[in-house]
Formats: sequence, C-alpha cells, structure tokens
Amino acid sequence: QVQLQESGGGLVQAGESLRLSCAASGTISGITAMGWHRQTPGNQRELVAAITVGGHTDYADSVKGRFTISRELRKNQWYLQMNALNPEDTAVYYCFFRRLHSNFWGQGTQVTVSS
Repeated sequence: QVQLQESGGGLVQAGESLRLSCAASGTISGITAMGWHRQTPGNQRELVAAITVGGHTDYADSVKGRFTISRELRKNQWYLQMNALNPEDTAVYYCFFRRLHSNFWGQGTQVTVSS
C-alpha cells in the first residue's frame, strides 16, 4: 500500500526558512516526476516545484530563487527547501508523484508565515 508522508511544516516568521520532506512508503514503480503543490483557502491548487527522475526541475515563478527541490530516489523521498519565506507562501503543501497514467497525493502539511 502506497503512502506519502509530508513533514516539516510549521509556523515561521517572514524571512525564515523551512524544509519540507515527503517520504513514500510501499511498493512504488514507474515514477516519472515528484514534487509539491500548495493550496490556500478559496484558491486552486498550484504547482510549487517538481523534479523529474532525470533531474529536470520546474518552479512557480513566485518561488524561483527562494525554493529548491531535491530528491533521493533510492529512499523514495523528496524535499523542498524554502528560504526567505513570506506570508504569501502560507498554504497547505501537498507532495505528489506522477506516473505515466496516474498521480498520487499526500495529505498535506501546513506552512504558516507570519509578518
């Protein structure tokens, strides 16, 4: 049974940093990409960062230069280093992975950035 466990969320002040982790357990095969989405109340879920198994990365314009995604394929884990956080980054962050014909999502972890 596949499970995704997000961790690392919390409450920080503007300008501080957090590192989110996603740990996938169970038998997983055929992953093509992994990453993070985020969602705030009343807004659609948006892609924050993604990385392919080949190492190609994509970032939302709003986080470029501040966030860095990485992964450890052998451990089925991936990470989002978030620096210079601002209140606009406040959201529930969901880790995910993609396969050719399906996606799988975690339950989310709350990130709150105060002024």
